[in-house]
Parts: sequence; C-alpha cells; structure tokens
Amino acid sequence: MALNGVQIESDSIELNQKISEWLKWDKNENTLNEIKSLVNDKKWDILKPRLLKRLAFGTAGLRGVMQAGFNSMNDLVVIQSAQGLCKYILECYPEDVDRKRGIVLGYDGRYNSKRFAELSACIFLNAKIPVYLYGRTVATPFIPFCVREKNCLAGVMVTASHNPKEDNGYKVYWTNSAQIISPHDKNIQANILANLVPQEESWNVDMLQKSKQLFDPYDEMTSLYYEKLFKNIPKRFIDEYNNQSENALEFVYTAMHGVGYPFIEKSFEITKLKSVIAVQEQRDPDPEFPTVKFPNPEEGKSSLVLSIKLANERNCRVILANDPDADRLACAEKGHNNEWRVFTGNELGALLGWWTIHCYREENPGKSLTDCYFLASTVSSKMLRSIAKIEGLNFEETLTGFKWMGNKSVDLMNEGRTVLFAFEEAIGFMVSPTVLDKDGVSAATHLATMCNYLQQTSGQSLSDKLNELYDIYGFHYTITSYLFCYDPNTIERIFTRIRTFEDGAIDTYPRSIGTGDDTYEIESVRDLTTGKDTSQADGIALLPASKSSQMITFSFVNGAVITLRTSGTEPKIKYYAEMCAQPGQRDWTSSRELLQKMANTIVEELFEPEKNNLTRRSD
Repeated sequence: MALNGVQIESDSIELNQKISEWLKWDKNENTLNEIKSLVNDKKWDILKPRLLKRLAFGTAGLRGVMQAGFNSMNDLVVIQSAQGLCKYILECYPEDVDRKRGIVLGYDGRYNSKRFAELSACIFLNAKIPVYLYGRTVATPFIPFCVREKNCLAGVMVTASHNPKEDNGYKVYWTNSAQIISPHDKNIQANILANLVPQEESWNVDMLQKSKQLFDPYDEMTSLYYEKLFKNIPKRFIDEYNNQSENALEFVYTAMHGVGYPFIEKSFEITKLKSVIAVQEQRDPDPEFPTVKFPNPEEGKSSLVLSIKLANERNCRVILANDPDADRLACAEKGHNNEWRVFTGNELGALLGWWTIHCYREENPGKSLTDCYFLASTVSSKMLRSIAKIEGLNFEETLTGFKWMGNKSVDLMNEGRTVLFAFEEAIGFMVSPTVLDKDGVSAATHLATMCNYLQQTSGQSLSDKLNELYDIYGFHYTITSYLFCYDPNTIERIFTRIRTFEDGAIDTYPRSIGTGDDTYEIESVRDLTTGKDTSQADGIALLPASKSSQMITFSFVNGAVITLRTSGTEPKIKYYAEMCAQPGQRDWTSSRELLQKMANTIVEELFEPEKNNLTRRSD
C-alpha cells in the first residue's frame, strides 16, 4: 500500500490505517516528513505508540511532547482538539446570541505556542465565533480573567507551564472561568474523536489578518486586572508600607525564562512597590530555558542559583520567582544566619492565608468571618483548617488541582459566600477570586506588600511571622517530594500491591509501616482511586473518586498523614506527609525528625525504589 509517495507495509492493519490518516491529514511539512521518515525506515516500534495512542484530555486539557503523532503536541492534534472543543461549545450554546460571546486564546513563550493558538483561532472564526486572541505572550491567569470579564464561552491557554522545553500543552477554561472538570473533559474528548478530519480552511492562518471577528484584549484586560488587583490590597497598606519609602524592601525577581516580568513590573508599579531587581538572564521568554535544568521554581534552590547570586550581590533578602507561565509563585528569604530558606508551598499558603484575613479585617472592620472561606487541596497542609477553626471562618478541602478549587469557588460565590483564599502545595495561590485559578502575579504582589508591612510594623521577616503563626495555630510540618517513574505498568503494579498488601487479598492495605520500635500504626486509609475510606462509617470517601489517577492517604495513630499519588502531567509518583501539633506545643524538632523517618519508611516499603527502578529526586 502506497500513499503520498510512501510505502506502508507494517504487519498491523490498525497501524497502517493510522499512518494513512496522518499522511492524508497533516499539512505541516516538518511533522509530515517525520512520520514519512519513520515509515520509510520501518520504525514500527516508534510509530505504534505515536499513532495508536491518542493524547487525551487530562488535567484541564492536553500536555505532551512536541513531535509528530497522535499522542503528542503538534499542529494536527491541536486542530483536531480545537475542532472538538468548538463542536462541544456549539452543542452547549447553540443560539447565535451565545455564540457572539466568543472565546479567548493566549500563549506563552514556548516553541509553537503562538502557532497553536493561531490555528485554534482559525477553527473558531470559521465557526462564526468571535475570538479574543492576545497579541503577545501572556501570563496564564489572564485567560480565566478575560473569560470572566468578557463573559466568554471558554478560554484556552497554550502552555506547558514548568514542563521541560520539549513539551507544550492546551489548558481549557469553561464558561464559569474555572478549569474544565467532568463531564466537560469527557464530552470534549468525545467530540474530538467524532471530528478528527481537519477542515481544509483550518490550516489557513493568513485569514487572521483579514478577520473582523478577531480582537486583541491585551490592553483592556491588563488595565482592568491591575485595577481589580489594586482594590484587593488595602489602600492604607499600599500608601504607608509600599510607597517607595526608604524603609520599603527591594525584591530580586526571576521569570524563569517565562512571561511574568512585564506583568510583575506593572503590578509593582501600580501598588507602589519598589521595582524588582530582575535576573537578566531569565527575564524574557526563551523556549530553550538555557540556565535551568527544569524551569520550575518548585524545585527549590537548584532553580534559584542565579537569583540567590544576584540577591547576595545586591544585599537583597527576599527572592520572588514565577514559573514560565506565571501562575505559580516561589519565595526565598535570607535568614539571620545568612542562609537562604526556600519556603514550601504549604508555608507560603499559611502566610498568605493569614494575610488575606488581615486585609479583609482592615477593609471590613468588625465584620464577621462566618461567610468567608479558605480552600485547599487534599494533599496540601491543614494549616488553613487550623487557622479557620480559631478565627471563625470556613475551610473546604477539594481534590488535587485548581480545577476543583476554582469550580468550588464558583459554587460558593453563587451562594453569596466570600472566598478569601485558595492554595495548593505546588506553589499555587488564589489570593481573592478575581482570577478563579492560581495566579503568580497577584500572589507576588500580595507577598511583597506583606513583607513591607511586617518589616515596618513589627520588624518581622516571613520566617518570624510563620513561627508566630505556628505558636498560635499549631506547628504544621510537611514533607513533599517525588520519584520519577516512566513506566505506567510499574506504577500500576506499585499501587495494586498497596491495595492487596496481605498475600494479594483485595482491599487489604498495610496496617503499619516500619519495624521494631520504629513501627507506626495506621489508623485509617482513604483511597480516592477506588472511593474507599475506612474512617467513614459506610466505608465510602466523602471526596469524589477517580479511577484515572492513583491517590491513597494513610492516617496514622500518632497524628501523621501521608498521601501517595501520581502526577497528572509528569512521570512522577509523589508523596505528601504532614504532622500537625497543637497550639503552643513547641517540640518542633522531634516532629520534624519523626515525620522524616516515617516518610523515608513509607517510600522504601511501599514504593520499593530500587526494585522498581525509580529515580529519586536530585534536589
């Protein structure tokens, strides 16, 4: 069988069919030639996973390596995905009056991001749906912000966030401006599969130059964003503690070769913070990410080498870092011993949670907090729960990911509730629901203002304030890390063993970990893959279960909680451990040492890293 000058002769009828489809449909010369070359060289072992598997909607959309194949990010897959999304939107909103609400598209500085956004714009314009396409690279939070402000039907951000340079992604927001959840993800996937043949006009990006239904929302949305951000920080704090005074702090900032710098620069100007001292080598978008092994500030000091060097040179004691699409925020502080401390997401969550209460009370003196809410994902620290219990507001726990917190925030706001703050341990923070997603720009602005406030009112550093919070609400110590696992079968085997721990019997989880004097008894198990929770009277978990991901939580008799889960976007098995002390309990060192010992034990006994060829985190 020959097609497009290529002889197709694998021993798989299904593979031959998929090769034929690719050769007929792909109009991108680079990826078309990539598949042709593999076919000519009879690389069936490479072609099978590339073409027989399809990149499916996962964490709010698509994410994968940029290469030819249906399981990867490329022009053809993006066109097919946009066609499916478009069809589903028209199913949900068939009236012309709704169609006029349009869709918003944005892109980061990665290879092909602008191209993927423009191809998507073509699909929607051809369907007579107006498109708000940002005319330059933009921070991810500006997509859900625009969806909400413009009342759009949906939004798409082309980004792979902090993934390696080879990757890209397609992040989808629904009409409510929160990331898509079920059933939208499944329905979009079904519409993609029902509309795989690319329309000929979908490849014609030249149409964008002539379309009267294409708009650039950049100036309008950035102006409105800063206006609303300004209102979220009490004016007195801005005027008295930022205000470019001699006592105001300077901050070193890194955009991690991403899009964040111009937004941070403007945000700091609007709120009268001193201009950031930018790490020049990492200030502007660069798809090669040349100065970092992983463009992810969550990696800790290994990702902040240049920032720490610059901060030491400029005698600056606080570093702020966005990830490449600027929806996450990391922070490091120089201590009294001149050592740098990189705060965990849980620690920053505690500080920003306190700050949002403090700001709310400043703006609403004497008003009760009974209708106010904190939100956190289930693998994040319970410090907010402890704060909420003492301060008289509400705490809600959701499944992992901001798609759940964003949608829960929508529900609460529709009930007339006030969402003060939401966070996840992976350095994601929603400081007010102006953006119903994590937002590294607003979080950085709030954190910098808090630093000035603490410095000038009490002489406290962030570390000092965190210790004070632990005294008041109880010491919460967390350990979060991961191991790399590139084989899905190995991951499946690891978690199956945990669920059949007693001689392969179903639903027999470990009853303890460790040996001898270092034995730690497990009180209850919650499995959000199967929906089982032994702490509940009926044995059913309160949070919804999902068979598409692995997540098991062990609660121990000594008060520790350890969760094991797989990542939705990376080849990692993650673990999250926390020990919570009572207010006033000061034996923090023992709590740290005990939790570290327990975390090490559970990794060795349940993950079996050497046996399963898992790669440990280097930092």
